[in-house]
Amino acid sequence: MFTSPFSTAFVLGGYEIKMYGVVMFFAIICAILTANFIAKKYYREVDIDILTDFYPILIISGIICARAYYVILNIDYYILKPSEIIALWHGGISIHGAILGGVIAGILYFKKKKLSILKYADVITYGLVMGQIIGRWGNFFNSEAFGTPCNLPWKLYIAPSYRPIEYYSYSYFHPTFLYESLFCILIFLILFFGVRKVQKERDGLIFYSYFMLYSIGRFIIEGIRTDSVLNIGTVPIAQIASVLLFITGAIGCIWTINKSKKLPPV
Repeated sequence: MFTSPFSTAFVLGGYEIKMYGVVMFFAIICAILTANFIAKKYYREVDIDILTDFYPILIISGIICARAYYVILNIDYYILKPSEIIALWHGGISIHGAILGGVIAGILYFKKKKLSILKYADVITYGLVMGQIIGRWGNFFNSEAFGTPCNLPWKLYIAPSYRPIEYYSYSYFHPTFLYESLFCILIFLILFFGVRKVQKERDGLIFYSYFMLYSIGRFIIEGIRTDSVLNIGTVPIAQIASVLLFITGAIGCIWTINKSKKLPPV
């Protein structure tokens, strides 16, 4: 059984530093270190200095778009409480928004540098997955993004103040943050030990494969989460976004493989 612990890490100058923020900071650092390690070890043609210069742009654009995506989906709440829009320490960022922001930033940055967008995207993808593995634990400390009630051995206790009204009488829920973190570990292993071994000159294969793999896990996990904020009919918008991401990844993988077949032999 899990129990969400304290949400405040420490107090600095009279301000509470939330564990959510500490986890996200740690996730970003580990993501950068992972991408740099992968680049140095397996992608020698990737310029680490250029990659390092891109990180601040990537982080800022990812956070802005991740937050904007979440705010738009919860617009009724933020119209009433506009000051909460910048309160990132309360949680409320979307991975789909972060991916969109990162893709836009990457296209603009590497196109201007006249470098292979997909080659750098492959390297950054490893960092992204590592960031997700760690970052999901921010939901644990915030007592958010949990699933429907359950009584499994790994059930998560949620305090009454954090429970949805319809599940107020329940105490234990699916730890969906843990499911996604573990699934992202699986994705990392598949990309590193599987896709990377057959990638060869197929720039973008890691990037597009991630789209497909993550979409599968997120679609399934989203089905048992209790915090889906916007539905189209009865389908959560996050599941629709996952389907679109999967299709994009599938098309990208097919295009990348077919493109490599047309390259002259080395």
